[in-house]
Amino acid sequence: MDSDLAVLIETVNFAAEKHKNQRRKDPDGTPYINHPIGVARILSHEGGITNIQVLQAALLHDTVEDTNTSPAELQAQFGATVAGIVQEVTDDKSLSKQERKRLQVEHAPHCSHEAKLVKLADKLYNLRDLNRCTPVGWTAERVQDYFIWASEVVKGLRGTNPALEEKLDQLFQQRNVHI
Repeated sequence: MDSDLAVLIETVNFAAEKHKNQRRKDPDGTPYINHPIGVARILSHEGGITNIQVLQAALLHDTVEDTNTSPAELQAQFGATVAGIVQEVTDDKSLSKQERKRLQVEHAPHCSHEAKLVKLADKLYNLRDLNRCTPVGWTAERVQDYFIWASEVVKGLRGTNPALEEKLDQLFQQRNVHI
């Protein structure tokens, strides 16, 4: 088996194990693992990304934030580069939601190119998901506020991947979010 393929399969398996008991907030309670797999697919299929470490980071991007995975565990399992990208896109859950969102906007322009790619694909996945269905307990206003906030994050990611940025711009235009 091609070594890159084996590495990706190992990464998918690790992420699936870590997220196995989690569900998305949509009405169907979609298995959470669909999200990181979808983010990696956006990068490879729509963004033209072939860098294995970026694809691994996409698959693992929520493990530290949302599971019991530590940065040290990721580094031991997948190396410093992958762990570093994941760390760049990980919110500090000890902070308030409002502060985490503010910091995402503030830090976006200063992320590595690799982390910016993961953030772009993550935002694209989440915005498409919000267009597909409203999460349980969310109002139309909250969805629109998420789009507005996401556009602020994306402003700091500009110049990273024109194909992904164009797809995001289309979503923002559909929602009348000024970019």
